[in-house]
Amino acid sequence: MSLTTTVVESHVEIPEGVEVRVEGRRVTVKGRKGSLTRDFSHTSVNIEHRGDIIRVWTGSRRKRERAVVKTIAAHIRNMIKGVEEGFTYKLKMVYVHFPMTVRVEGRRVLIENFTGERSPRVAKIVGDDTEVTVKGDDVIVTGIDIEAVAQTAANIQQATKIRRKDPRKFIDGIYVYSKE
Repeated sequence: MSLTTTVVESHVEIPEGVEVRVEGRRVTVKGRKGSLTRDFSHTSVNIEHRGDIIRVWTGSRRKRERAVVKTIAAHIRNMIKGVEEGFTYKLKMVYVHFPMTVRVEGRRVLIENFTGERSPRVAKIVGDDTEVTVKGDDVIVTGIDIEAVAQTAANIQQATKIRRKDPRKFIDGIYVYSKE
């Protein structure tokens, strides 16, 4: 019985106008919207930068290490898309009786008068580049880091979660309806 190691690899193309620097397992991506740095040293994959392609590969026999290759390639693709176009999550305010108001104060989102509550509910804004704007009944979260934008939108949605009531009848809250 021979144990052969197979190389699992994935390639990420670098578009025009995007600069990528790879130092070991640390990847920095710079584009017209900004710069993102991510450290993948917790994995045992190899990352190489060749011309306009990034090669993510491993020669390990372990299934878990082979599976993480495409995940890291997807993270790098999201970093490239973020510095080129950015990410936008749109949330809708839904209320039946008590009109809620949402305002941004520093690095927090305050949700006031939610179901008639006197104290505001607070959601944290994650990331330095993440911006939250309120337009009518829409809350718009934008940024270049998809994880920070998605976590901020999740924090806002979770802040308006109603407990100990039937969610089919009490539908008040702020919900994500668009991801771009």
